[in-house]
Amino acid sequence: MTTIFAQATAAGRAGVSVIRISGPDALRIGSSIAGRLPPSHQAGLRKLRFPDGEEIDRALVLSFHAPSSFTGEDVVELHLHGSIAVVDAVLRLLGTFEGSRLAEAGEFTRRALENEKLDLTQVEGLADLIDAETEAQRKQALRVLSGHLGDLVEGWRASLIRAAALLEATIDFADEEVPVDVTPEVTGLLQGVASGLEKEVEGAKVAERIRTGFEVAIVGPPNAGKSTLLNALAGREAAITSEIAGTTRDIVEVRMNLEGLPVTLLDTAGLRESEDVIESIGVERAISRASDADLRVFLAEPGETLLLEPKADDIVVAPKADLRDGTPGAVSGKTGQGVSELVSKVTAVLKERSFAVNVATHERHRLAMADAINKLMGALSMVERGPDTYDIAAEEMRSAIRSLETVVGRIGVEDLLDEIFSSFCIGK
Repeated sequence: MTTIFAQATAAGRAGVSVIRISGPDALRIGSSIAGRLPPSHQAGLRKLRFPDGEEIDRALVLSFHAPSSFTGEDVVELHLHGSIAVVDAVLRLLGTFEGSRLAEAGEFTRRALENEKLDLTQVEGLADLIDAETEAQRKQALRVLSGHLGDLVEGWRASLIRAAALLEATIDFADEEVPVDVTPEVTGLLQGVASGLEKEVEGAKVAERIRTGFEVAIVGPPNAGKSTLLNALAGREAAITSEIAGTTRDIVEVRMNLEGLPVTLLDTAGLRESEDVIESIGVERAISRASDADLRVFLAEPGETLLLEPKADDIVVAPKADLRDGTPGAVSGKTGQGVSELVSKVTAVLKERSFAVNVATHERHRLAMADAINKLMGALSMVERGPDTYDIAAEEMRSAIRSLETVVGRIGVEDLLDEIFSSFCIGK
């Protein structure tokens, strides 16, 4: 394994820049340019020098001895003055040491994964934390980075290994000291894991939306003030507005932060039948995108029928409140009347949905868990048929375990035998 180095902070002029070195030669390289390194997990002020003794900078130097580091390897961090010239000089110098090279994108985190300092979900959580733009995204990413999902998977995995071991012991070691009827315990273990998985799968879609952003579509007939409302919510002229009906032909998107929740507002074409080919395409796209959105805000007259029906949580308000005589709940993007109340309604609906979020945050997690649930249902069916189908049930459990292990990026093949021998003293 080569020693890698890279700038860990953003490129460009800054108050402080950090360069990280990781690998078998990290301590040797660090001491070559900074002199005696501080003890592991401690910091010290050092002069960084070229091989000829010329001073480069004065830096705060930290060392982390393997395996107690982010990557699990020896690591040295150089906290430099954030001068472009200083950073370039240090990077050039590090590149001259034999066995060292510039790190590839994400390579420090990859080494942390390979050295089992992080599981795959934590790697995803770290990436999400770096990309987080809102408070909800930060909190969610931090929960995943903290290993909550990995802990859940490990608990489910242990239960399934136990259940499979009980069946395997009954099948292969019937003359040993094993329970006569393992069905109740096995069934309880499988049902418990399935229940936990179903809960996570139900919250996975919301978690994915917190990560990528909720979509809220503004829909209604032509010239209802949808684009004006979008501009009022965005605080800028994001969409073209005019008195001519059908001005909006394509989807206009605006990214917003509503009380910590990431939201993308969609301004759509006015919903109406049209003989204009281009407008008809816009209406079709509007209906399709609005149907897929997480929430729809309808600007429509009371009792007005549109080409798209509101769903249970959708918000329906009367448009152009500035031209009305005190219609309750009406909104006007032109004057701002009712806009704050509308934002509060949208936020309340999305916040209520976000309460259902768990720690499965990616579609990959949801698909793997859904696959595991299917395997568990098959295993339960085989267990209920009796000992003659225990071997099929055990195989279904092993398949479910493999599905769960894809979530955290770890596949173990010896754990089942380990459980059998440790639990039932088999093979003595």
